[in-house]
Amino acid sequence: MMVKDRYFIKIVPGGGNAIHRLEVTRRHIIGTIILFVAGVVAALGIHAYQLQRAKSALEALQVLTTSQSSQLKSIDHQTTTLKAQLQAVQNQNQQIQQLMGIHGLKTPSRQHRQKLSRVQTKGDFGVQAFAVEHKLNALSAASNATLAEAILLQRMTMRILNMRHIEALARDRMMAGIPSIDPVDGAAVVGCFCYRVSPDVGFHQGVDLGASYGETVRATAAGTVATADWDGGFGQKVDIDHGNGYHTWYAHLSRIDVGVGDRVVKGQPIALVGSTGFSTGPHLHYQVMLNGTPIDPEPYLAGVPPKVLAALP
Repeated sequence: MMVKDRYFIKIVPGGGNAIHRLEVTRRHIIGTIILFVAGVVAALGIHAYQLQRAKSALEALQVLTTSQSSQLKSIDHQTTTLKAQLQAVQNQNQQIQQLMGIHGLKTPSRQHRQKLSRVQTKGDFGVQAFAVEHKLNALSAASNATLAEAILLQRMTMRILNMRHIEALARDRMMAGIPSIDPVDGAAVVGCFCYRVSPDVGFHQGVDLGASYGETVRATAAGTVATADWDGGFGQKVDIDHGNGYHTWYAHLSRIDVGVGDRVVKGQPIALVGSTGFSTGPHLHYQVMLNGTPIDPEPYLAGVPPKVLAALP
């Protein structure tokens, strides 16, 4: 088949007045085809390059998204751990309130705790990121509220401890002023708080404690010496005012070692056993007065009687 080297294209206008003829050689046709193919190849190359760039960008974004998702899960896990620790502290605060007897204390941590428990981290990455951010904000608010609650509890605890310390000191002071020891270290009772006919007839308003001459006599409670002198049949006698309605008398002494107005403490030596006054031999007459009335001293020789302890505030 013969391929012609030349081709003619005739162009006839609508009026037919003239005919235009174009001459096209085979070289022109081949050149045009080559240019067209080259254009297509170039367009395909550019498209392939852009497609590769898009693919690379997508892969990088996928890697970044995976990394961010992993980091987000790590942060969410840490937040969950912090939440558990915070709730443990909040529970401890509640236990402290119960131990302290504080009921109905309005603290903001409870509201924040409820808000924190409602936060969920589900959904796509964007939703998860928002949820974690909200969770962190709620955790921060709950932490601040719990800190404020802990500071409030600390102040209340210190106040209660101070009050209880003051109450304990007052109780100790009250206990110190109640007769509760044997004035002659475990001596036997040889004369009862009772009616008797020997050596005299009448009601004996104290107890006689058997003791050797010169044995130490000790104050059975803290107080102030009201009298320290000779008192008729009692001989040498010491009267201690304990400031709470109680007075203790120590009689038939051989020597007095305190003076009127002296402040004494429980167990302090105040005199020596003797046999002065109306006495048949060395012993200590020990008498306890409560609001001016004699009471049986024997229950007070080995501590504060239970009925007295029960009446204390």
